[in-house]
Amino acid sequence: MALALLQNQAFTWSEWATTLGEEITSAGEHGIAEDGSGYYELWLRALERLVTAKQLCNQQELSRLKQSWKTAYETTPHGQAVTLPSD
Repeated sequence: MALALLQNQAFTWSEWATTLGEEITSAGEHGIAEDGSGYYELWLRALERLVTAKQLCNQQELSRLKQSWKTAYETTPHGQAVTLPSD
């Protein structure tokens, strides 16, 4: 998703690098392991920050989408593609 948004110029590489760097620097403040194991969580935190800062999605919509994905992957049989139902 981050790469697709970058390619569609929703934000710049510089904005991405800065935001991800800030998340990495503050990992310990958020209870995220600083040994590299939390890298993908930091990537997601950076992506969510940029998406809301750029007003591509508000916090309520982001929370709704996260819940929809969680429900979708929890109910999808192993080996099948996870998809969201169309709203």
